[in-house]
Amino acid sequence: MCQLCDNALSTTSRRRLLTGLATGAALALAGPLIAAPTGPPPKPDNAIGPDEALRRLMAGNARFATGRDRRHDLVRERALTAKGQNPYAAIVGCADSRVGPELVFDAGLGDLFICRVAGNFANDDVTASLEYAVANLATPLIMVLGHGACGAVKATIDSLKTGHAPPGHLPSLVEEIAPAVRAVQGDPGDLLANAIVRNVELNVKKLRTAGPILSAAVDAGKLRIVGGVYDLASGRVTRVG
Repeated sequence: MCQLCDNALSTTSRRRLLTGLATGAALALAGPLIAAPTGPPPKPDNAIGPDEALRRLMAGNARFATGRDRRHDLVRERALTAKGQNPYAAIVGCADSRVGPELVFDAGLGDLFICRVAGNFANDDVTASLEYAVANLATPLIMVLGHGACGAVKATIDSLKTGHAPPGHLPSLVEEIAPAVRAVQGDPGDLLANAIVRNVELNVKKLRTAGPILSAAVDAGKLRIVGGVYDLASGRVTRVG
């Protein structure tokens, strides 16, 4: 073998070795993180699997939408969760004042781990927060929750139509939501409604493939990631994605 080929092979081998070591280190780190926490959970009823967590979440929404909300003993729940938490679901929700997840899903203290940002997208900070919930709190379900008449999605549509960026820090929202708007341009139906749904779907896909922690938990059957869109008038959440 010539020296040039030998050097190239050595370089390739070193790269593969370094890549393998980096991947192994990431998986070694993720392994312990997705293990269930030790000790009894503060709310034993929340220690459920992904499918049961989704059923419970949607049952809570059905109660809310029909005005049959439960009376939550908040004094008792404060005592239970003062020294710990084990939420049965995490919500990536919009900052819109009309879409409070605890109300929408008729949940109590310590039931939902909530990340809210206008436009309900998963940036690095939101993803890291969800990793904490899954790795350290054993949260078995994540829902990305969009809603009708979303102002952040509407602002993104307007910005892309006019070519003008909104003032202040709002362009950061536009940048995150723009892929969803572009993906549905030209589709039949209402552009805003279509973009709201696609924004949820894209963020569900993003989180499902976010390694090493979330994707590993999904592959292991310990985590389910779904999407939903909340209707402001009826109060109902429709599953998407």
